[in-house]
Parts: sequence; C-alpha cells; structure tokens
Amino acid sequence: MDGENSSLFETKRAKGRKLHRVFATTVLVSIIWIWVYRATQQPPSTAVSGGWSWWWTGMFMAELWFSLYWVFTQSVRWNPTYRRTFKQRLSQRYNEDQLPRVDIFVCTADPKVEPPIMVVSTVLSVMAYDYPPKKLAVYLSDDGGSELTFYALTQAAIFSKHWLPYCRNYKIEPRSPLAYFKSASRPTNTKQDKDYTTIKKLFEEMKDRTENVMKNGRVHDELRLEHKGFTEWDSFTSPKDHATIVQVLLDQNEDAEGHSLPKLVYLAREKRPDHFHNFKAGAMNALIRVSSKISSGPIILNVDCDMYSNSSDTVRDALCFFMDEEKGHEIAFVQYPQCFENVTKNEVYGGSMRVIFEVDCHGLDGNGGIMYIGTGCFHRRDILLGKSFDGESRIDWKMENDQKETPENMIEELKNLASCTYEIDTEWGKEMGLKYGCPVEDILTGLSIHCRGWKSVYYNPNRKAFLGVSTTTLDQTLVQYKRWSEGDLLVLISKYSPAWFRLGKVNPGLIMGYLVYCLWAPSSVPTLYYSIVPSVCLLKGVPLFPAVTSGWFLPFSYIIVSITAFDYLEFLQCGGTTKGWWNGRRISLYKRTSSYLFALLDIILGSDLSFVISSKVMDNDVQARYEKEMMEFGVSSPLTTTVATISMLNLVCFVGVIMKSMLMDTVTRGVYYETMAVHVVLCGALVLLNMPLYWALFVRKDKGKIPDSVTVKSVVLALFISTVLYFM
Repeated sequence: MDGENSSLFETKRAKGRKLHRVFATTVLVSIIWIWVYRATQQPPSTAVSGGWSWWWTGMFMAELWFSLYWVFTQSVRWNPTYRRTFKQRLSQRYNEDQLPRVDIFVCTADPKVEPPIMVVSTVLSVMAYDYPPKKLAVYLSDDGGSELTFYALTQAAIFSKHWLPYCRNYKIEPRSPLAYFKSASRPTNTKQDKDYTTIKKLFEEMKDRTENVMKNGRVHDELRLEHKGFTEWDSFTSPKDHATIVQVLLDQNEDAEGHSLPKLVYLAREKRPDHFHNFKAGAMNALIRVSSKISSGPIILNVDCDMYSNSSDTVRDALCFFMDEEKGHEIAFVQYPQCFENVTKNEVYGGSMRVIFEVDCHGLDGNGGIMYIGTGCFHRRDILLGKSFDGESRIDWKMENDQKETPENMIEELKNLASCTYEIDTEWGKEMGLKYGCPVEDILTGLSIHCRGWKSVYYNPNRKAFLGVSTTTLDQTLVQYKRWSEGDLLVLISKYSPAWFRLGKVNPGLIMGYLVYCLWAPSSVPTLYYSIVPSVCLLKGVPLFPAVTSGWFLPFSYIIVSITAFDYLEFLQCGGTTKGWWNGRRISLYKRTSSYLFALLDIILGSDLSFVISSKVMDNDVQARYEKEMMEFGVSSPLTTTVATISMLNLVCFVGVIMKSMLMDTVTRGVYYETMAVHVVLCGALVLLNMPLYWALFVRKDKGKIPDSVTVKSVVLALFISTVLYFM
C-alpha cells in the first residue's frame, strides 16, 4: 500500500449517517406538524384582539425561522468526513531538498494585551518544526510597531540557537518553551536532565529580561546597542503613525550545533492616521508581499500569536494534502481546529467550541470545504494571490528551492511593499490577498476561494496541532461573538454571499454550512421573542401552545425532548461533560440575545466596525475565579445589561406565576398548568439556566459579581417591560 502511486492521505465517511438521517426525518415531520398547527388553529380567544393575535403570529414567524435554521444545521451533519495522513509515504517520495519552502506568519498587535513572551514562545514553537530549517522562514507581523515586541524577538533569536537543538535532540512536545516548562516534568535521563537545567535557565533569563523591559515600558539605551534595528524607533511617533520597519534577524545563521536556523523576520508595516489599515487582513497582505521577496515559500502558514504549535509534525501532515498526486492540485488550504489550553473542565464560557470543531467542521469538509478561520491554516501562495481553479494546474514540488541570503539593499524595497500607499489603485484586498471590508476577513477570503472552484481540507489530528488562549470573562466572550456574528452577516450581504454568488456551481451543502454562521445575527430576533413572549404570556394566562391533553401537543413535546437529548448526547460524544453542556446552553442563550442582537443593530444602523483584540492577560483574582468556574461579570456594558434584563424579566414572570397559582383553587390550578405546560417548561428552563446570573446579581460580593449599576438598571427595565407587555 506504500507504493509510488499510493495516496498521501485517506478520507473516511462517518458511521451512523443513516440513523441520523432517520432521526432528522422524524424531526422534520414534527416541524411540519407544528406549521400546520399554527396555520390552521385559531389562537385562544384570550389572545385575540380583532383577528389573529400578534403574539400568535410572532410565534409562527419565530418557529419558521428556527425550522429553516435547523435545516441548515443538518447540512454539516449529513456527510461528515475524517482525514488521515501518511507522512512516511511523503518522506519516501520526496527527499529533504525536494520539499517546498514554507513561510510562517505570526500576527500580533498590542504588547499590553498580547505579552511579548507569549508571542515569541509561539514564534519559537513554529521555528522548531520537524522540517528542514533552511526551508522555513518565520515572519512576525507587529501591528503595534512596539520596540518591546522587537526586543523580545531579538532575545528569542539568540535563544533559538540553543532551543532548536534541544527540541531536535530530545524530540520534545510541545515546542513552545513557555508551554513546555509549564507542563513538562523533570527528565529522568541524566544527559537530558543536565541539558534541561541549562536550557530552562537560559529561558528564564530571557523571560526575565523581556518582562523587565515590559515593566519599564521602554527599551533602555544600553539594551538598544545590542541590535542596530532599534534605530528604527528613533523617529517613531506612535503605533498608529510610523514608517515601515523591516528587520531580518536570522538569515543563513546556524544554531549552537552547527545546523541551519530558519529565517526570522520582524515586520511593522507603515501606519498613518489618514490611511485605513484594514486590521489583520492588511497585516497579512503586507506579509505576503514582503515574504515574496525574501523567501517566497509556495506554502504559507498563518497563526495568531497566542496559538503555539503543539505538534512538530504539523507541516508534514499539511503537505500530505497539498502534495498528493491525485487530489492535491484541487486543495487551496488546509485548516486545523482552533483549540485552547486554558478551557476549564466544564467550559464555563463554552470556550472550546467543541461541537463546531468536532462536528460542524467535519461536515463542512464533507461538503467540499472547511471555512478559513484565520489561524492554524496552510495556504498555497498562488491561490491567495487570486489564482482560479482550472482542473489542470499542478505544481511540480520537486524543484530546486533553496533560500538565498537577503541583501541589505533590498530593505528599502521591502519597506515600500509594506507602506500604507502601496495598495492604492491595486487589486490587493479585492482580488488579491485577504479580502477587506469585513471584521471576519478570514471567512470572506475562504469563501471567495471556494467560489473560484478550489476545495479545502479540515484536518483534526489526535494530538492537537495548535493550542491557544480562550476568553476568560463573560464580557470578553460576548464582545468576541459580537464581532464574529457582525462580520458573518457582512459576508452574507457581500459580493461573495453564499446565498447567491456562484449559485449552482458550489455544493449546496457547503452553501448551507456557511449560512449556519452567516445567520447568527438575524437569529437573535426570534430567540429574543421566544425568550420573552412565552414568559409574559405565562404570567398573563394566554396560551400560545396546545394543552397537554391536545393531540397538537405531541410535535411540540417531541421537538423539545428529542432536540435537547440529541444536543446533549452529541456534546458528550465530542468529549464534553454534562455540566459543560449546561454551561454551553447558557452561553448560547446569552450570545443570541446580546452579542448577535447588537451585531444586527450595528449593521442596520451602519455603526463603525472595529477589530477588538481579546486580552491574553488576567489578574490573579480573575484567574482564581475562572479556575473555580465562577462566571466573571464585573463589567458594566450594554451586552451585560441586556443579558441581565432578559434574565430578570423571566424571573419576574416565573415568580409572578407561582404567586398567582397560589391564589387559585386546586381544580383551577390543575387546568391552568395543563393549558400552560409548555410555557412553564420554557420559562422554568430559562430561570434555571440563569441561576449563576441571579447569584451574581443578589448574592455574590466579590469583584466578579454584576455591578450594582447593572443590577438596578436590569431590575427596573425588567419590571417596566413585563408591566407594559402584561397590559398590552
């Protein structure tokens, strides 16, 4: 099976697909049954005011939306695909000199929220791949233009001369020194233990120097003398107003054992106040242009600065897809999952995105292409530059592709390539490079690549390829999902919208898969309606669902029970816990009723779109609460206030119903609960989901509780809204 014509990877379809399709069919039948109920049954007389009640009509509209959205989610469960690579075949077929050059882009933007020691640990982890060093070139894009980050990188360049031999000799994992020394136990081998002590001492010294510079807020003059590159900051004005800075730190250098080191380049593209810089997409496009003159690797890997390499085999795994003789020519990019090392056992903020990466992404892969998610992705350079698929284009990977030294006189040309005026009147950001005009430039770029006829691959190995840092507070989580949902909606209304662009030429399942995410923001409206109206109608005594004794009750009960059970079992199958699933339901509710809602409003009102960097720095109190899985509120914001208000409204309605039922006689109470059973279940579930929030509102005294100002606003707003709706 390992002959010359053997494939470098294999593809398998998931088991149990037929069983799932039977289940999905039963759900669809129940959905249609509910539609018939809404369309043919008259609303209760208590809910009617001159014809069909708007309460009833609103429920019908919300249920139509949920049904349509559910159909879209089935597209990623219809044909999930799993991949396996054969790296030994790659090694047999291509010697080290025949392997392609790989350029690696690491992006950072602010040393205050992305600590330089974390950034350079990520850089060191990708420099240490099990791959010929002379074929690797690592570029750090610093959109903050910080001398602090540059200092850290100069120290990392020196440390790499000792770190790479240590990684190579002892085949350690992971190869981020920050992660390795945090998790590794002391070696039992005497020789390795001696080297371990030495290398750890060197790392701690580098870390101390870097952190001391951070504390001082500047690089002192005596340290500036260590590298000529610091003269670039002599004319530096601010992070948003400075000339291009390009420094080649390692080029044809050797490590402590005489082996080659990868190229290492620092880039801070030009920034001027009167030029829009297009956030991460602009930084990536500048890297593509600059790297084309230095190393010009046909394969590009981009990672966020907090996503360190957790497996040294990742490059070779990716090449198994690109270099496969039969299907490699169809593949534009290979996407790895975005995994996190700091997610708690029960995922208090749903931070692992477990079902997305273990279910949805495999389903998208089965439909012809995973989305580009902005990090942990290998691209073909020519396709990023706008090349379309013609079915015949193949790359001869067995070419002479040694790197050459970068001449000093090239630096000025490189600076011009990263200037803020270079892209004027060009196709950059339109037909070349990453796309502009959207907060989720990655999704838009990947979609445009699929629209040009290319396929992509999702590879999820047992040992995670990359590990990063997830959000650690509720506000960070909500802000992050607001940006994502806002960007996804912009994709939906863009030139490359999956709803209409190249319709008929792209796999329908892939289109539906994209729509699952593009419709996040609009989903806020029916969710908000379902979160408020049934609870208020419960308090009013207006039934919007059939009574338990009615035959129409069956489809509603089946949908509630079956979908909940399926969701729960799917989460457990993906490796989650029961409490983790419950926490995920809570965060999903908060995202839909706040993040997605504000994203939708921003698009409708035309608000300015901004790129918000999630902080990778936590104070000790926040860290302690996070590890105890206590939700961190502690911030007064519109998002938090919205969540608290809706939660309080449900509590007011639930408590009101209990008090109201206590005044009823036994027979009346029985009839009431029989008629309002579905309302009670929905409102009760919402109250149970919100228990940690109620605790933060009224009981907790620590700094992570909900601020008093938010408590007052949410209580007043909840009472006002429930009163107004009650008397409507």
